[in-house]
Amino acid sequence: MSTASDMSAQEMPTVVLIHGAFAGSSSWNGVIADLKRRGYPVIAVANPLRGVQKDAAYVRALLDSLPGPVVMAAHSYGGLVMTEAAAGAANVKALVYVASVSPDVGESVIGLLTKYPGSQLATSINMVPIPSDDGGTTMDQYIFQDKYPEVFAADVDPSTAEVMAATQRPASASAQEEGVTKAAWKTIPSWTLITTQDQGIPPDLQRFLADRAGSTAVEIAASHAVAVSQPGPVADLIDTAARATARSMQMSKSRQG
Repeated sequence: MSTASDMSAQEMPTVVLIHGAFAGSSSWNGVIADLKRRGYPVIAVANPLRGVQKDAAYVRALLDSLPGPVVMAAHSYGGLVMTEAAAGAANVKALVYVASVSPDVGESVIGLLTKYPGSQLATSINMVPIPSDDGGTTMDQYIFQDKYPEVFAADVDPSTAEVMAATQRPASASAQEEGVTKAAWKTIPSWTLITTQDQGIPPDLQRFLADRAGSTAVEIAASHAVAVSQPGPVADLIDTAARATARSMQMSKSRQG
């Protein structure tokens, strides 16, 4: 395992983690512990899951408050938020998509999931009406608890998966329907962890998006909840992205000098 001693304090980026729908910041706990052992400062954002633009504005405010370089990693729907929020952020040096999507301008979760078969989410969602900001009614989306372990976390310990189902964070309908207006992966290097046993985001869709983005892709036999079931490989890929970023910054400084 690499440690902070392998990089100078100035080169150690802050790792910003963004969870997706049907999970929360605690889904990153194993990854955070691993990254902290390596010496990385880490922030796991409490993604509001209210809509791409609202969520991205929330995350961007955090990014703008951080003084040094940043490596971002996002899971599932969090990939849309990261793709929007990181665009034009000078301190963001790398993007890591974890069982996630890297949309282009105008693309939404719902639209992307129609590109390839295999997602079980559409038949597993419980729609709960809630008040909307305009005084009307909108919908929050949960995965039915009895379907959650199989669809979302098939390789997670069953007792842990049950707790995850009970504590899942719902996403508003607009979060699934809204498209991005910017695509940060067009200007920021990216890495993608493709989960080959994923029943949430089909592996073929993950491969297509990674290839389109020119992302460095790694495949792992894991469910959609890979950050919970296999945090080590997730932390490894984030570390790889951070180190590649540090080398690139060093080379740039050398050329300028």
